[in-house]
Amino acid sequence: MNHPTSFSRRDALKSAGAVGALALAGAGTLSAAEPAKKPLRIGVVSAAIRGKPQTRNGHTWSFCQYLHPNFDFVAMKKHWPQAYDSFQKHYRNPQITFGVLPFPDTRITHYYDADPTVSVPYTEVFPGVQVARSLDEMVKEVDAIWMGDASGYGEDHFDLVAPGLAKGLPTFCDKPIGGDVAGTRKILEFARKHKAPIMSSSLFRHQFGMEAALRMRDSGEFGPIEFITATLHSRYKLDSWMIYGQHPVWSVMTLMGAGVDAVSMYEHKDTCHALITWPDRFPAHVWFGEPFERFEYNRVQTHFKKRIYTFTPSIEGSFDYGHNYEMFKMAAVFREMVLTGKEPVPHQEILEVTAIVQAAAKSLTEQSRLVKLAEVMG
Repeated sequence: MNHPTSFSRRDALKSAGAVGALALAGAGTLSAAEPAKKPLRIGVVSAAIRGKPQTRNGHTWSFCQYLHPNFDFVAMKKHWPQAYDSFQKHYRNPQITFGVLPFPDTRITHYYDADPTVSVPYTEVFPGVQVARSLDEMVKEVDAIWMGDASGYGEDHFDLVAPGLAKGLPTFCDKPIGGDVAGTRKILEFARKHKAPIMSSSLFRHQFGMEAALRMRDSGEFGPIEFITATLHSRYKLDSWMIYGQHPVWSVMTLMGAGVDAVSMYEHKDTCHALITWPDRFPAHVWFGEPFERFEYNRVQTHFKKRIYTFTPSIEGSFDYGHNYEMFKMAAVFREMVLTGKEPVPHQEILEVTAIVQAAAKSLTEQSRLVKLAEVMG
């Protein structure tokens, strides 16, 4: 077998050559589902930030754009010139398709924002998309929902996804899925009640390096994981932790799984360190505010008993290529859920990520006490 750290870009392309061949071991496997006979109609919903619309919501513009075959570069340059180069060179480059794009059976048909004027530029950049006047109207016309939130706190997420979930529509609900543990549980239980497949996770769960780490873990060749350090390179403050702390916590959860016992967090200036413990596994460390020599956004260092494996989003030194891959992969996992009805992420993992973030914040107020997850789970 290829050594996990020696994968080339060619290997990456081979591994992503067909949607049915893509597998995220231990975090939901993509089966070889047949393409839909009719195009899957995707309704995209943009969350707000404290009631204010996200005019250029990167999690609806960038993350789910793989689900739509048509794109207008002239309109893109007009409405979001800062992102024009990234879309031209990477995200919508016909030479970078991973052997799959454009998906043969997906279309974004509707876009909803509480402020309908915000939706108009999206419909110009993605031809064929309609402005949805209401969520109730939209869910009658689509087969699945993608709710994106780049920098919000999650307090509006239930109201945004509930109409689709009530109809049983497969739904992607961006992180943080709920503003708190109660909010996350409310969404998950509502989805379960209506038998609606739901997906939520950080983009970090879908990185190429994460896939390699999971293969290493599951092979048993390198022994068990004895410690993980998952980092985020942005500078820390508590408000940011509640949103972006989700990312490194998701890295840990993807590799270690649910069943967390307690969390302790310590902050110093613009960094924080959180220790996550399990009753039956080795601990993990989250570091928000790691300095970096060049932009990578995050790093994960996995200490197996017999070796250390470190990865960043980059593939062969290219952050843009690696970032393109992880966004594409998340869209591919969502598409597979829509086709099969199988949820790729266990509900307990989704719930515990929210609880870890909340328990860490509680720990800060109590001299970094090790806070049991049960204290915030309710």
